[in-house]
Amino acid sequence: MKKTIIDLFESSVEKYGKKTFLLEKRHHAFQPTTYAETREQALEVGAGLASLGIRPKDKVAILAEGSNGWIISELGIFYAGAISVPLSVKLEESNDLLFRLRHAEVKALFVSKQQLPKIRRIRAELPELEQIIVLGHIPLESGETAYGMLKRLGRDYLAGHKEEFLKIGQAIRNDDYATITYTSGTTADPKGVVLTHRNYTANVEQSLSRIDIPSSYRTLIILPLDHCFAHVVGFYIMIACGASVATVQIGATPMETLKNIPQNIREVKPNFLLSVPALAKNFRKNIETSIRAKGRFTERLFDFALRTAYIYNQDGYHKGKGWRILLAPVVGLFDLVLFRKVREAFGGSLEFFVGGGALLDSELQRFFYAIGIPMFQGYGLSEATPVISTNSPKYHWHKFGSSGKILEPLDLKILDEEGRELPRGQKGEIVIRGENVMAGYWKNPDATAATVRNGWLHTGDMGYVSEDDFLYVLGRFKSLLIASDGEKYSPEGMEEAIVDKSPFIDQIIIYNNQSPFTGAIVVPNRDALRRELDARDIREGRAAAAADILGAEIDRYRAGGPYAGEFPERWLPAGLAIVDEPFTEQNGLINSTMKIVRNKVEEYFRDRIDYLYTPEGRELRNDKNLASLRKIVE
Repeated sequence: MKKTIIDLFESSVEKYGKKTFLLEKRHHAFQPTTYAETREQALEVGAGLASLGIRPKDKVAILAEGSNGWIISELGIFYAGAISVPLSVKLEESNDLLFRLRHAEVKALFVSKQQLPKIRRIRAELPELEQIIVLGHIPLESGETAYGMLKRLGRDYLAGHKEEFLKIGQAIRNDDYATITYTSGTTADPKGVVLTHRNYTANVEQSLSRIDIPSSYRTLIILPLDHCFAHVVGFYIMIACGASVATVQIGATPMETLKNIPQNIREVKPNFLLSVPALAKNFRKNIETSIRAKGRFTERLFDFALRTAYIYNQDGYHKGKGWRILLAPVVGLFDLVLFRKVREAFGGSLEFFVGGGALLDSELQRFFYAIGIPMFQGYGLSEATPVISTNSPKYHWHKFGSSGKILEPLDLKILDEEGRELPRGQKGEIVIRGENVMAGYWKNPDATAATVRNGWLHTGDMGYVSEDDFLYVLGRFKSLLIASDGEKYSPEGMEEAIVDKSPFIDQIIIYNNQSPFTGAIVVPNRDALRRELDARDIREGRAAAAADILGAEIDRYRAGGPYAGEFPERWLPAGLAIVDEPFTEQNGLINSTMKIVRNKVEEYFRDRIDYLYTPEGRELRNDKNLASLRKIVE
């Protein structure tokens, strides 16, 4: 049966034509666009592309902030039979953009006025790029077409060729390519993940086996729309269910756009939100800052309410079981007095988050569950379009620390290093098979053959399946620490815990490549360190004292410390390379999904890693650590 993205959208337009699909803030309020109106505009965009010479299977990129125009442009690309190449607006380096635009052989590009300067700088180096369509009002240069003009061209084209044009979208097959999505990998150079129309519609069907979306639901997409996760859960699932999608009001700068999010949430009143760990942590930080601002009594009451809810909820799956049912009235009272007010800051209608991305700390899940906005963590990757498993609001499956249960229909196995299937509870590589598995990597047959074998996608992630069918993802195999005796350990959980529990450490990468001991590259929290030194009235030797504070943070996980036993002692860092330059997107050490790019950090600080494994470098108060800390605290 034919099930393309166009088929999915046309079916929903037929069922929900007069219902609101898109919400965008214009003239101080969110304005609705119905499913039928969206189709009309998408046809105009697609026909406009056809009038400019874009043919089926041509590649058309989108480099823009989330908006109606973004979503309508991609639908228009599909109506024209072309392939969408979504690009991250966080790509700052010209080389990163050039690589993707050249590698994908992009013939046309939708670009926002905010991103246009990046393209103008490299335009001369892109002879294959024939058309630049600009979203937003800005003076245009030669070779650029306004988005409104494209739609006018489309209207003119449809006036004489509508039936002929509609046949293009109708002719798309399930296995035709829909998108080339470039991974912003944390361990290697980007690859173009080729996803078919059926990959997307299959993953929509699979995801709906675990999550119910009534047609009355609204979401506000906070994540960048080039995310595969945002594609499927953010708007294709919403299309399938006839629900509504809002986008964040675009500011003049990325920071201004970020500042619009809290206000937009209150205005849209979403029923659920997509989240990734970095965003979830920011939400929690803002909540706690707001509570502290209300005074010491409120802060203590909130902390007591949280602890009580934690006891009542347990691991989420066993909420209120046994004697804990006696706490229900107390938890209910705290919800009425405290937690409901927190939820009002999210619009008052928010029922849950759907979480993706990196490992999500269990403590973060406990926090959001306690305040009445559970974060249903899932697992996926672009090569799987992307969702593989999730904790389920539909069935109330929620186990903190897990990535939920496998979607249906989907096959999953855990394999050892020899490729043998392992029983439940044993750790190995996660491999999956289903209609959501990618077609391959664009122009990279070797990588495709290594990743997809006999229909099974080898994820490169370590994990296990528990006796009660929950998937636990432990980290990337390529991120593993390898001791000198060959033993391996995944560091991501330890890194997350150290950053979450230490006010003095902003970022950390733990390192061991068959080394005599485990080391770590540490980026301190400048403000917290300075405040602590001031509180201790340390005026002289501040750098040395700061080094001791950071070392003590790691010691909290050793025998006798408050977190002793949380991680094996042999894998705790025995030496620290303290650096004064944070990992950022600008220096290439964080990717567009806010994940640290481990191999690039190791390359960037190679001299510090090498120094760490010298007798002097292993000392906490070594010259290089003190030099970095002087820049931070003196």
